[in-house]
Amino acid sequence: MIGDKGYAGRDFEAAAHDLGAHIMRPRRKDENQAGRPHLAPIRQRIESIFWTMKDILTLERHGARTLPGLRERLLARSLTLAACVTLNHQLGRPSRALVDYIA
Repeated sequence: MIGDKGYAGRDFEAAAHDLGAHIMRPRRKDENQAGRPHLAPIRQRIESIFWTMKDILTLERHGARTLPGLRERLLARSLTLAACVTLNHQLGRPSRALVDYIA
């Protein structure tokens, strides 16, 4: 699992280990750098995905009234985005050139 600096501590790491999880997080100022990966590129990718989901796919204004309805809308919009990106690849266009697909 990838987490933020706050996901630290012996008790937390022991509980994660008991569940079979390994926590990757940036180092804190009071920790040694050894063994801590550089997570900035991963964090940027995750934030980009969240921004895309919220803005381009309008998931902050989803309109679902139930959890199954929200799940259905998430899946439909994610599949639509994947189809647009795939079509752009086939046409030799930039992946995120989505203006032509928005009504």
